[in-house]
Amino acid sequence: MSSSEKTGASSLKVYVRLLGYVRPYWLPFVISIVGFTFFAATQPGYAKLVEYFIEGLESQDNDLLYFVPLAVVSIAVLRGIGSFLGNYYLAKVAQGLVHDIRVDLFNKLVTLPSRYFDNNSSGHLISRITYNVTMVTGAATDAIKVVVREGLTVIFLLGYLLWTNWKLTLVFLAILPLIALIVGVVGRRLRKLSHKIQGAMGDVTHVTSETIKGYRVVRSFGGESFEKQRFYQASMNNLRQAMKMVKVSSINTPVLQFLVISAMGVIMFLVLYLRDTSSTAALISFVVAAGMLPKPIRQLSEVYGNIQKGIAACETIFEQLDEVPESDDGDYTVERVAGKIEVRNLSFSYSSEGDAVIRNLNFIVEPGQTIALVGRSGSGKSTLASLIPRFYNHQQGEILIDDVPVENYTLSSLRNQIALVNQQVSLFNDTVSGNIAYGDLQDTPEDDIKVAAESAYAMEFIKDLPEGLHTVIGEDGVRLSGGQRQRLAIARAILKDAPILILDEATSALDTESERYIQAALDEVMQDRTTLVIAHRLSTIENADRILVMDHGQIIESGTHDELLALGEHYASLHSQQFADEEK
Repeated sequence: MSSSEKTGASSLKVYVRLLGYVRPYWLPFVISIVGFTFFAATQPGYAKLVEYFIEGLESQDNDLLYFVPLAVVSIAVLRGIGSFLGNYYLAKVAQGLVHDIRVDLFNKLVTLPSRYFDNNSSGHLISRITYNVTMVTGAATDAIKVVVREGLTVIFLLGYLLWTNWKLTLVFLAILPLIALIVGVVGRRLRKLSHKIQGAMGDVTHVTSETIKGYRVVRSFGGESFEKQRFYQASMNNLRQAMKMVKVSSINTPVLQFLVISAMGVIMFLVLYLRDTSSTAALISFVVAAGMLPKPIRQLSEVYGNIQKGIAACETIFEQLDEVPESDDGDYTVERVAGKIEVRNLSFSYSSEGDAVIRNLNFIVEPGQTIALVGRSGSGKSTLASLIPRFYNHQQGEILIDDVPVENYTLSSLRNQIALVNQQVSLFNDTVSGNIAYGDLQDTPEDDIKVAAESAYAMEFIKDLPEGLHTVIGEDGVRLSGGQRQRLAIARAILKDAPILILDEATSALDTESERYIQAALDEVMQDRTTLVIAHRLSTIENADRILVMDHGQIIESGTHDELLALGEHYASLHSQQFADEEK
């Protein structure tokens, strides 16, 4: 099979899958088809009326005096009804289709594994949901509108021409293969360009998203000119690709018009040459009908390009929809675990070719114990915190909770047992209470939310907000300080009341006074909970039951704070260095 045949087969497969989204809207779709059929059937009717009109002039038939005007009005009414039914109900299908695809894309997005987000920029993912889906509308509905309406118009007109004078009609039929060849070549080119435009639009969205999110950094480091240039280049690349597409389309249209009008010229020559074989009225009617053909033929030729653009968009959309979701093969569920965590011979790397981030790790955390992980950046602490709730799946060894491997749990059951507070706090453009009682916690009574906020010492600043717990805090909590955002995250973890608590640099964004309050709150919250603390400030973990010192993905020291200081090695060096820095 040649490459063009493979492309054609692939296009058909993608388009058939796209049309599957039309299935739930079959009734309005059928109504629109019926409407466009009415519309198309009126075209040869006008041509036939021209014949009656001329015959009326020649014969002065009084019957035609009333018939022709009434027929014109009747055809106009039928045409208007058909046009309304076709356009309205197909638009209904189009809007429903866009909604369904966007919902499917978003629903798929929230089930994809962490690696997918690591490998794809947020800008390109957003562009698929916005720009690419809009392109699909052109292929799924707008194209169908043209194919059905103009296709039926061509069929009715050709049928009328064949019925009127089949010999002259062969002139039109002779150019159809040439039109099909040009349309095919142009369509393939437009599809390639459409892929490039989608990528360019993703770059535009990506740069915009990064600049908006990091606007403080941009302004602090004088990055305005750099970001302007970066956006200009991305937008200019999009413009270049778009103009290439316009160029191809602009060449395609006049070439096809030339072919169709040339055929019209040949027909007019033949009509004049054979003028004695038919009545004048019939020949004029034939020419009028033939003159109606160029417009629908041109629109049909252009719609193939729109279909190819939509198919190019569909390929990226279906590529995401076909991604393997986060693995959730476990069937073990539990209401509440005791909280024992055991790590056996655990090794992990982010890619098959990359170096191991965790190497042969072994330790046990008994229920209710607090274990601290310390070490320099890149030692694997945060990676371990991501492996326990299975944000990533480990390659070797085991992680067990209550002696059950984490992969045996259903994801929802596993993650219900864990409250996680990260260094990078994620908040939403919602109220304070909405951010604390997020997700499964959204139906929590306000009194319980307030208790959690008080336990995290968050009510100290919440009570001063304009609407208290009901104050909207902006995207990612932009209206709050770093310490305030961190306290909301801790309040969210407190409200969840999970038996396992993971604190990944949870107090890093707090000032000394806030940290003291939060540490007191955490000491209370950690009671009777298994807690894994990843800490940079060693002063916050002095009371941990055990401290694990990590380096290059391995545990190099283990013991209590006093034991490790007495050992006088790596932990003692980190502690003395940090203490000296704080003294300065």
